[in-house]
Amino acid sequence: MKKAWMGLAVALIAVLGVRAGEMVGIQDLDKVFEHYDRNTPSGWGTLAEGHPDTSEWSFLFAEDLSNADAAEGVWTVSGGEFTASKDSALWTKKDYRNFILDLEFKTGEGANSGVLVYVTDTKDWIPNSVEIQLTDDFSEKWASADPTWRCGAIFGRLAASKSRVKKPGEWNRCTITCKGPRIDVVMNGELVTSMDMHEWDSATHNPDGSKKPGWLNKPLSKHPTTGKIGLQGKHHGAPIWFRNMRVLELKD
Repeated sequence: MKKAWMGLAVALIAVLGVRAGEMVGIQDLDKVFEHYDRNTPSGWGTLAEGHPDTSEWSFLFAEDLSNADAAEGVWTVSGGEFTASKDSALWTKKDYRNFILDLEFKTGEGANSGVLVYVTDTKDWIPNSVEIQLTDDFSEKWASADPTWRCGAIFGRLAASKSRVKKPGEWNRCTITCKGPRIDVVMNGELVTSMDMHEWDSATHNPDGSKKPGWLNKPLSKHPTTGKIGLQGKHHGAPIWFRNMRVLELKD
């Protein structure tokens, strides 16, 4: 069943009265998203297309970084675009539980970055978070890498169904929905990743039998579904830019 997100703004305001800073109940998601189907395992039906109208949603980060935690002088904002000069992450000060995050990103050549959710330790975040990969899949290095290391994947754990990232220098759009243990990623208009963290109950292997990187030795089935949101900085020496980062919090 192929459905778009058309009419989302009307649904948000007229049906649920959503304004910036307000929350939508998880039980109301089928009213908000036209392609949401509570009768399917992931909740997203067989095909999701498009992105929501986020004009009434809260900004994830203020342009002056007043609601962010970051190393001094690493992250800069110009014309609404956020970027980092070093491999150092940008963190929300608050924790998020159930939410939808919508953003745009642009890769530099060879970029390897990510969006980090459910982060419980910003000092040692790699084993204490879930990372949605944002990479330049046109570069030879990442095009030939393990699929769980490529754009749209849950890093080291679950490959995206296909690569939807655009060439370096072009803007991409990504919508990430986190509802308890369920994480869904829509990349440039198409659902590419859907995870139930409960299935990742091994310290060494993924549910399909593939081996995880050794530094991801904490089973996701036991990982909290509350934490900070982060953006990885200039990793592997390649830049990445973010803009239009908006978040909608969901009530339990």
